[in-house]
Amino acid sequence: MRFLFLTPGTGHFFCGSCLRDDALGRALEALGHEVSVAPLYLPMVLEREEPQEPAVHMGGINVYLQQKSRVAGMIPRFVRDLLDSPRLLRWASRRGNMTDASDLGELTVSILRGEEGRQAKELDKLIEWVLKQPRPDVVVISNAMLTGVVRRLRDTLNVPVVVTLQGEAPFLDGLAPADRDRAWSTLRVRAQETDAWIAVSSHYGDEMKTRLGLPTERVHVVHNGIDVADFTAPAAAPSAPTIGYLARMCRDKGLDTLVEAFAQLKERGAPPGLRLRVAGVQLREDQPFVEEQRERLRQSDCLGDVDFLPNIDRAQKLDFLRGLTAFSVPARYGESFGLYLLEAMAAGVPVVQPRHAAFPEILDATGGGLLCPPEDPAALADALLELLNDPAHATRLGERGRAAVHDRFTSRRMAQQVAEICKGLASPTPS
Repeated sequence: MRFLFLTPGTGHFFCGSCLRDDALGRALEALGHEVSVAPLYLPMVLEREEPQEPAVHMGGINVYLQQKSRVAGMIPRFVRDLLDSPRLLRWASRRGNMTDASDLGELTVSILRGEEGRQAKELDKLIEWVLKQPRPDVVVISNAMLTGVVRRLRDTLNVPVVVTLQGEAPFLDGLAPADRDRAWSTLRVRAQETDAWIAVSSHYGDEMKTRLGLPTERVHVVHNGIDVADFTAPAAAPSAPTIGYLARMCRDKGLDTLVEAFAQLKERGAPPGLRLRVAGVQLREDQPFVEEQRERLRQSDCLGDVDFLPNIDRAQKLDFLRGLTAFSVPARYGESFGLYLLEAMAAGVPVVQPRHAAFPEILDATGGGLLCPPEDPAALADALLELLNDPAHATRLGERGRAAVHDRFTSRRMAQQVAEICKGLASPTPS
């Protein structure tokens, strides 16, 4: 089959959705399918080098300008093309806050309106490019916030369009109230035009079926998978007991909850030599929050026992995971999956997660860790202490999680399931 992927990029930092989409595309190619990827808004940031960076469509600068001023629609085509330069978009992404939902409400609604929104000319450019490519059998769209392009794609190509459900709800719920309500209302209407939806967890699929009014038969669940080839278990336990965190360094991901739990563990005096290592994306707007966590650690006289490792690459990430005793990203919002859990468990590290969102589903499927009440540093400290004080138990959980991920949560398995769904849509059974 021939797939066309539409995936929004971030410009300058790793994101779980981009890594998942890239792993899916490469796994589909390994299975013999053809995959074309069209980054939207900003260039993608991947853990591998590409021989040639693909062009960006509906570039973020043009999209923003056309939202802010109708005069921007009069900019000559050649200038708009120049503004879609990946190098320029990367530069712009480092200087603007691209993640604060409270400032992006009107733009989000307009994008969801597709050909009826202010970015209609950018959508026209995307369709023009699509028509120059080999005709795909299926179009796969990374998330529901891109659903505004579905109508034009279906009308133009007359092929099925599949949309992944991964992480939209927390973003949309974070919009200003008036924009939030308009965004959800617009998305509910546009959602009916999509041929199928692929949710990354049953929990999130059920939530979005309810919120978007989606028919059950059109929503499929395919758990995320990762390329496990270079995730190796450590040859020996770390020299000091070490708790790890690998996600964006922000409040939504619960870093402050983990820092408080760590401070409490140190205040209890157990176990000796305990360390915390915090790795992952740190954006400019995250720096004040990270400094607050440093100050909390200073107050507990344990800042020297904590390492902050912002924006590490894949090789550094693999080394980081091999040096952990336990792992936790106590996200406080409704996480649709949490790719970082698969990465930790693939390295044989037991995890401790809040008992909400998709986390119970993932731990039930893998057996690779423990659950605790959400947003409760003391309960998190107790669960981590259970692993730290019982190495044999921690090892059993780590081995169980590692076996499950390497067997059932691989990018190959994910690709096989997605291909089967898309095959059924592209070649429907005669009635």
